[in-house]
Amino acid sequence: MLIFAVTGMGGIGKTALALEAAHRARAEGWFPGGTLFVDLRGYDDDPVTADQAVLALLDALGVRDRDLPPTTERQYDAYRALLAERRDRMLLILDNASDPSQYVPLLPGTDQHRVLITSRDRCDALPVRLIDLETLAPDDSVALITRALHDTDERDDRPAREPAALRELVDLCGHLPLALQIAAGMLRRRRYRDIASVVTEIRDAGDAAAVLDNGSPGADLYGRSLVLRPVLETSYRRLPPDQARMLRLLCLAPGVETGTEAVAALADLNTPSALSLLEDLAATHLVAPVRGGDGTVSAVRWRLHDLVREFGASVVAGNPGLRKEGESARKRVLEFYRWWAEAADDRLRWLPGKKEPERFEQRAQALAWLDGERAALVAAVEWGRQERFADAAVGLAVSLGEYLAWRRYSDDWIIVAEAAREAARLAGDQLDEAIAWDHLGLALRMTSRVEEAIYAHTRARDLYLAAQDRQGAAGAWNNLGLALRMAGRGEEAIDAHTQARDLYQTAGDRHRGAIVWNNLGLALRTAGRVEEAIDAHTRARDLYQAAGDRHGAAGAWNNLGTALREAGRLEEAIAAHCKSHGPRLEFEDWYGAGQGLNNLALAYKAADRPAEARTAYLQAADAFTRANAPDRAAQSRARADELPD
Repeated sequence: MLIFAVTGMGGIGKTALALEAAHRARAEGWFPGGTLFVDLRGYDDDPVTADQAVLALLDALGVRDRDLPPTTERQYDAYRALLAERRDRMLLILDNASDPSQYVPLLPGTDQHRVLITSRDRCDALPVRLIDLETLAPDDSVALITRALHDTDERDDRPAREPAALRELVDLCGHLPLALQIAAGMLRRRRYRDIASVVTEIRDAGDAAAVLDNGSPGADLYGRSLVLRPVLETSYRRLPPDQARMLRLLCLAPGVETGTEAVAALADLNTPSALSLLEDLAATHLVAPVRGGDGTVSAVRWRLHDLVREFGASVVAGNPGLRKEGESARKRVLEFYRWWAEAADDRLRWLPGKKEPERFEQRAQALAWLDGERAALVAAVEWGRQERFADAAVGLAVSLGEYLAWRRYSDDWIIVAEAAREAARLAGDQLDEAIAWDHLGLALRMTSRVEEAIYAHTRARDLYLAAQDRQGAAGAWNNLGLALRMAGRGEEAIDAHTQARDLYQTAGDRHRGAIVWNNLGLALRTAGRVEEAIDAHTRARDLYQAAGDRHGAAGAWNNLGTALREAGRLEEAIAAHCKSHGPRLEFEDWYGAGQGLNNLALAYKAADRPAEARTAYLQAADAFTRANAPDRAAQSRARADELPD
């Protein structure tokens, strides 16, 4: 017996799909015996039982009144006998089932007929062929509303006049067919108002379901109410207490997707217990699993529909006890992210001879974890704008700086640094505020907002000095020098780097001293003091090598090569650039590799070796492409095209 089940969250369009499929199948002659349909109302307060449904099915089959068997058992016997006698294939649609007990007794005892069940819950215990529905693609969502408006009035040109507003509206509806249908009804009713007015109303309210339900046009073609919140409420009320708690807390998690271990921290459970509850929620289509690359438990992530998230957050906000529970959960997950981010940062900053970080054995593992959690980590730092989360948020932000700089996620870094700055101010921590200003300056310089970067580093320097943190002040002086050089203020940059160098030398910090010597060399070269720059980069290289920092040494080799080229020492320059390339590939620093290869190409070109220069430019283009820097890649290719093969 072939049984199909169309499953998905409430409002996804299961009934509409089942009925449309039935109409088309009848038109194709697939079910000459006809179609039987029963609405089991599984998510209403008083769902239809199988015993009640069999009476409706017998009535549809012509058995009623005096012909109706007197007992339930005999009614089922009569129902199955009638189906067995019918040689023409029939389609039985059992709509809106919430529990197998509603439909299992109604299954025909023959393979002759077909059964189509719709439900918000996956039935994994029965041999049912599942068809899981997902939300619509953005283009399909736009087409649904456009078609709905044109079906009412073909002159309605709002979709054509306001394509951006329409895109935003379907995003706010979460591409859920029920929400889109309600939105279309609102626009039909408000035919003299633009689409942007609905978008603004939802944005201002911060609750799409509330706005849509308030403007709902009533009922659909099947007489069902076009409302969102009751659909979500019925799904929520049916959950056991532990699943309901898990759903509420997951609605508070930062980011769009959350890893299993983070969910466990949020719910204060061990990972197996959290995973079991998540899988139960996934079976109700209130939570969706997102498969990770390696298929392990830690790689699985969990996603909520935006409307479900808004609903769960509103449930928490409306109950003092649940609000307290939610605050505790947010503190736990913030500490979880802080601990793991610190462990990942330790691995990224680790140098040979230092203590091995405990959590991540390889640099690639730390980067992979940070890549997977990036959106959640950035969102978690923004919680620091609330004073009770400020300390943990600042600690998390500091741990993300090296990673965001490495990946060149400048926009995220600015968000993180600004949130950390505000959190530190709320907490009244002058030192943390200095760190946040310094990180903000680095992120701003990455986006060429140089004057803002100079201001940020100046603020950081002053706060460090006020807190009597000379090491921190040295770092701020160094970063200020970088921004000043970018602004064309070369002599000031040299002075800033010299201040940083002297502070690090006094502190005996040779590794940070290497960083400053390297940057001082850049400033000296910009000022035309090339021989001094060569000396500075040589000092930086030696200090990096003494510290076991191969990646730092690669940067010094690259800068040394550029200074040697400007001094006319071309063969030495080529050799220096070649030495910088290997470690950058080893560390998968594709942007740095692209810069080094560009500089190598310049050295080859100056040495009148155009073919080798062209090859280096093309290799640089490939590296920039891998670094997600398409503009730099295009520049390198253009320069390669200017040279002969």
